[in-house]
Amino acid sequence: MDQVIKTTVFLKDMNDFLKVNEIYGRFFAQPYPARSAVEVARLPKDGLVEIEVIAYIP
Repeated sequence: MDQVIKTTVFLKDMNDFLKVNEIYGRFFAQPYPARSAVEVARLPKDGLVEIEVIAYIP
């Protein structure tokens, strides 16, 4: 996880952002990767959250 440099968080409901942010903080340490969060109408398999990551592995 320390090689992740950017994440995009797709949320079905932006009201879940604080909960997702709390859990997100358990997996990443400072300095946190850059992040975008967007609300979407629907996710595959009717999911609530999807996270896309970009990692750099030298």
